[in-house]
Amino acid sequence: MLQGIRAASEHWLGKIVMTVIFSLLMLGMGIYGVEDLIRGGSSNAVATVGSTKITAEKVRETYQNQLQRYQVQLKRTLTPDQARALGLDRQVMSQLITEAALDQKTRDLGLAVPDSAVLRAIREEKSFQTADGKFDPQLFYQTLQRAGLNETMFVREQRSVIARLQLAEAVSGGIHVPEALREAVHRYVTERRGASFLFLTSTDAGQIPEPSEDELKTWYTANKGQFLAPEVRSATILAVDPEKLAKPEAVSEEDVRKAYDLNKDRYGAPEKRTIQQIVFPDAAAAEAARKEIEAGTKSFEQVAEARGTDPKDLTLGTLTRDGLFDKTVGDAAFALPEGGVSEPVQGRFGTVLLRVTKIEPGTVKPFEEVADEVRKGLALQRARDSVESTRDAIEDQRSAGKTLAEIAADRQIPLIAVDGVDAQGKAADGTPVTTIPDADTTLPALFRAEIGGDNEPLRTKANGYLWYDVTKIDAAHDRPLDEVKAKVKDGWTAAEVAKRLQAKGRELVEALDKGETFEDVAKRVGANLQETTDLARNQPKDMLTGDVVNLIFATPKDKSGSAASGGSRVVFKVTSATMPAFVPDSPSDKTVTQNFQSALSDDVLSEFIADVQKNAGVKVDQAALRKVFGGEY
Repeated sequence: MLQGIRAASEHWLGKIVMTVIFSLLMLGMGIYGVEDLIRGGSSNAVATVGSTKITAEKVRETYQNQLQRYQVQLKRTLTPDQARALGLDRQVMSQLITEAALDQKTRDLGLAVPDSAVLRAIREEKSFQTADGKFDPQLFYQTLQRAGLNETMFVREQRSVIARLQLAEAVSGGIHVPEALREAVHRYVTERRGASFLFLTSTDAGQIPEPSEDELKTWYTANKGQFLAPEVRSATILAVDPEKLAKPEAVSEEDVRKAYDLNKDRYGAPEKRTIQQIVFPDAAAAEAARKEIEAGTKSFEQVAEARGTDPKDLTLGTLTRDGLFDKTVGDAAFALPEGGVSEPVQGRFGTVLLRVTKIEPGTVKPFEEVADEVRKGLALQRARDSVESTRDAIEDQRSAGKTLAEIAADRQIPLIAVDGVDAQGKAADGTPVTTIPDADTTLPALFRAEIGGDNEPLRTKANGYLWYDVTKIDAAHDRPLDEVKAKVKDGWTAAEVAKRLQAKGRELVEALDKGETFEDVAKRVGANLQETTDLARNQPKDMLTGDVVNLIFATPKDKSGSAASGGSRVVFKVTSATMPAFVPDSPSDKTVTQNFQSALSDDVLSEFIADVQKNAGVKVDQAALRKVFGGEY
């Protein structure tokens, strides 16, 4: 059953419905590092689809799961503003409304998933199986426990997921891709073209005269948008950064010594062991094998060979204790002497015998060598621990009417003055402004705020806080002609060159279409004639950009055309157009069928779900939604 679910998850609906069940399991197994999966909260409905309710708790859970997934992929922490900018809140609501619509429809149709199907799906899931492919009830319950789920909750979610997929398969399964569509795709993808071409450069435009004042004014007026001065804002910023708040000199020698004694393993290389492992079906078989090894009847390698263990799979590796996923196996391996064979060990993936073939002792750096490092670490941790109380204290001062400058002076924190920055982080002269902390988060906030506004503090990447006040706003405006005259002249000249090259190109195309040879045309303009073959759509080649190549494909064979190409202009003539014959059911045709079948299925499902939502009715409680996410919707 789960194999079918995995196949269904290749399209967007499958990905949505699979999120509910297995993201919870993966989170519980530590993949995403979420300690508290099931958050408390209000059970009031944030939205309803027909009679199906979407609770605030469900929205919070799904949002946190998605947020953690994004952070793992991006390898950095996302602030609430960044998550909102990515549209994460809207994605979550869209996903939950889609799931609710499918649940509503399955109930309306009376669809039911029998217990036998749910049990089969659970037993076939690899996450609940031992190394030999057998379902392990203990592993199943341990995984659910780590995920904060009980059996009833998990089975209920599993049943819902299977029902949604059955409904989706009934709606979109067996979609036929017409042969005419497949042949059109074949023609589009496999057609290849050849062309002769030459380039007209700025020298072919002739001598461009100096523009008159009237010409500059006319061109400036028509292109004012190119010379617009962007909105510029000035602000003051107060940043509470744990690293800057840390005071190593305030950490006593006694505290440094205690921290070192408690964490000696951090200041050196931990012990490593080269560990071998043989897996057995049960403890009795493992004990019998151990006795054979102990008696000298068989070697460890011979036992492994008899068990069908590949020699290259016999050694787990040279690992630290923490490097072993199974704690029970790790404890047993690190209790053995070098060359020793363990008693049977009941690991998470079966009963095993272990042998340690090599021990690399751990090393610890002396206190004097790492004292400064320990002191800085303690100071930073204390600063991080005090950040929240510092934030609350600063908020109290803000509520009392103190300015950022007064708070900065009171707390001896440097105040950052930003004297003019645009939305791209540049000063008026175009140079980057480098003094703004977390600019990718702070800049958008500065340009959303108003002078005198009550702005919420921003969480920084260093797990600190940042307060800001906009002190001045210079609106976007047209730069006067005198200020940008040199740039206007350059623009007018470039436009004049382009206009002349366009006319020249049109003239050459007309000559080619009237029968003049490309060689004669090239000689007349003193250009280098070039040839190219095997052009493919959207693929640049031989100095021809993708746009020019696509224009060549839009031009009939033996016809000519011209197009701008940077500061030059290309004139071309299509010399060949070839394409292999379309063969139905060939490997390439089957690939096209598979790709379009998925796309067509998605379209059908989208229309179906939209119709379900329309008929059932979707209601969103905006006030409840704001409590969950914050902001306006």
